[in-house]
Amino acid sequence: MPEFPEPDESNGFLSDHVRLLRSSLHKLTGVNLVDPALGDIAAAQAVFDAPFVVMSHDTAADPVFNYANKAALGLFEMTWGQFTSLPSRYSAEAPNREERARLLAEVTAHGCIRNYAGIRVSSSGRRFRIDQAMVWNLIDEDNNPRGQAATFSHWKYL
Repeated sequence: MPEFPEPDESNGFLSDHVRLLRSSLHKLTGVNLVDPALGDIAAAQAVFDAPFVVMSHDTAADPVFNYANKAALGLFEMTWGQFTSLPSRYSAEAPNREERARLLAEVTAHGCIRNYAGIRVSSSGRRFRIDQAMVWNLIDEDNNPRGQAATFSHWKYL
């Protein structure tokens, strides 16, 4: 069962989770995911509707995706329910999972990495290369780890 329902007006587009995405990214990098002048709900809707990918996973031993905006859902060819019940390691094909695990360990150690590139796969098996991705730790207001997130706007189907 997904941790969160699909973002929409009735749940403020998951504004609490998007606030965590935004604040963690800004705290670690100084980068704003969307216009910082937007209120929480407007920012959450802007992230969900953005033309770039935003996605996150939880802190489980085998992390599961807990957020994907429309661009991510379209790229990975999944519904919200499919995506948010998927262990995040399955976003990469088996031969690429070790490289992905190294990436996440580096993010855990350093807080954020920029300009990541890698091969991913959609639910239909369509392969694509992501470029210039930023991956960062999600950290709550008490500095507790809450997962990791990624954003990118460059991909190419292979």
